Amino acid sequence: MHAKSSFHSHDGPSQRRSNRPVSRSHQGGHSSPAPRKGSVTSRLEDDLQDGVRLNKFIAASGYCSRRKADELIFAGAVQVNGMVEHSPGRRILTDDVIQVEGQRLAALPTSFSYIMLHKPIQVMCTAHDPQGRPTVLDCLTAEMRRNRVYPVGRLDYFSEGLLLLTNDGELAQRLMHPRHHQPKTYDVLVRGTVPASALATMRRGMTLAEGEQLRPVEVESRLQANGHTRLRMVLHQGVNRQIRRMCRDLGLTILRLKRISLGPIGLGDLPVGSCRFLSAAEITALLQAAEIRR
Repeated sequence: MHAKSSFHSHDGPSQRRSNRPVSRSHQGGHSSPAPRKGSVTSRLEDDLQDGVRLNKFIAASGYCSRRKADELIFAGAVQVNGMVEHSPGRRILTDDVIQVEGQRLAALPTSFSYIMLHKPIQVMCTAHDPQGRPTVLDCLTAEMRRNRVYPVGRLDYFSEGLLLLTNDGELAQRLMHPRHHQPKTYDVLVRGTVPASALATMRRGMTLAEGEQLRPVEVESRLQANGHTRLRMVLHQGVNRQIRRMCRDLGLTILRLKRISLGPIGLGDLPVGSCRFLSAAEITALLQAAEIRR
């Protein structure tokens, strides 16, 4: 099930407008309370008291999938407190030190946070930018940053829209894995008219100039009153800057690119630069889409 979004906006060319981070939490109709103990957002606290299975700990850290964690454990690549551990079911307590392939894993958070951000343009999808440009973490409230969330996937510097941030490593790893890839819907404003041949090429799949083969893209086209064309595009694979590269190869100029949904989660009317915690229903839908059972 994909979140629906209106296809009747009159947005004009706004690609270079400045949307600086405002670090505010949206409290509108789609807002939800901060995660509470006992909800699907924070079940780890009880698990940590009783010990977490080693393979689950590794997956929850975001290092790899649980299946891959099993392989690494059986291969002798995992140490617990300096000793090689071959049992995926070993219970890990809060003071245990875990190393995978020589890399020490950080302790798991006592609760998971799931945050939706309407990323503005000219904001980096990183925790820190060497050039001093604003990052998506600058858009979050202090409460949201406290659990050390990080972005799942990315939107490029001049793109805006829905971005998910979480400290749930297993979910992040699943959502970025091709096997569990979630459809992503974009609202794209293109200069002038779009030839029918270009739409047909997108719909049947195309090969980028760099040689990457793309799957068919669902695309709807609507000519705007200002003479530009609005496209609603649904992607079914994770290729870096896919829409921009497709349009480049088809001779189309993008004026605005906005992600409006990720799998079952929709941006709705969340203002640019605003963020909110996901609702319990949205979190459950994401976990189900990623085939995570807790």
